[in-house]
Amino acid sequence: MKVKVMYFARYRELLGVDAERVEGAFKVLDDVRQALVAKGGQYQVLAEQNLMCARNEELCKLDEALEEGDEVAFFPPVTGG
Repeated sequence: MKVKVMYFARYRELLGVDAERVEGAFKVLDDVRQALVAKGGQYQVLAEQNLMCARNEELCKLDEALEEGDEVAFFPPVTGG
């Protein structure tokens, strides 16, 4: 399965890319996250417990089912004051 992965805020800055296409045997969004974390290096930031995610521009949880061609986004939690 191929999906487009987009990174926002601090994740985009750390990884140095806005988006990339990844391919694998993904069933849920967390499968994508785990595959990226396994790449090591700066991708370890995606192992954070409190990261937020979206599928096709809709906020979701890591157990969200995926389909071919989905767009996945990862971003750190929003803070405000």
